Amino acid sequence: MSRSPRQPRPRRQRGARESLLSVILGFESIVAFLAGLSVYGLRALPQGVEPWWGIVGGVTLGILMIVVSAFTRYRAGVIAGGLLQVVVALGAFLVPAVLIAAAVFGALYVYGTIKGGALDERNATLAAEAEKNGD
Repeated sequence: MSRSPRQPRPRRQRGARESLLSVILGFESIVAFLAGLSVYGLRALPQGVEPWWGIVGGVTLGILMIVVSAFTRYRAGVIAGGLLQVVVALGAFLVPAVLIAAAVFGALYVYGTIKGGALDERNATLAAEAEKNGD
């Protein structure tokens, strides 16, 4: 008696918004880690706070971004990603150069949210029309 080979499960279709935001958060997680290293190296934390907390903060923020990137298909995931953008921007109080990265990735995140959503709506409309026409 031989067992039939297990059929692989078909992959879930990912929307444009989900894909764009996942990539943006993934790359930004690297920048968050590097920003944490900058906070540590510049000893930018207030007096009385150990400098290694900069690394801990950067690693934590990077891990959070990776985790949230897995949930960008949900509205709560998109909002959580936006909140992480604000946290990165607040890092500019410690190292002002972080504001450049926050502005670039924040703009990318907003673009991905708006344009990705528009592409998803357009693709859904085209799929509905194709279904209606029998294609």
